[in-house]
Amino acid sequence: MKKYICEPCGYIYDPAVGDPDEDVAPGTAFEDLPEDWVCPVCGEDKDHFAPVGGA
Repeated sequence: MKKYICEPCGYIYDPAVGDPDEDVAPGTAFEDLPEDWVCPVCGEDKDHFAPVGGA
């Protein structure tokens, strides 16, 4: 699964890890994150993320 980077702060969402602090299980694809999920570092929404390595 593809990793995504938060463009404002550089946080990388890795689906292999998920986001345990927000109860997002490992193996959750970026596309399957809840609509209200935000970057755990800076709080930006999913619209500010881009695929790592480009589209």
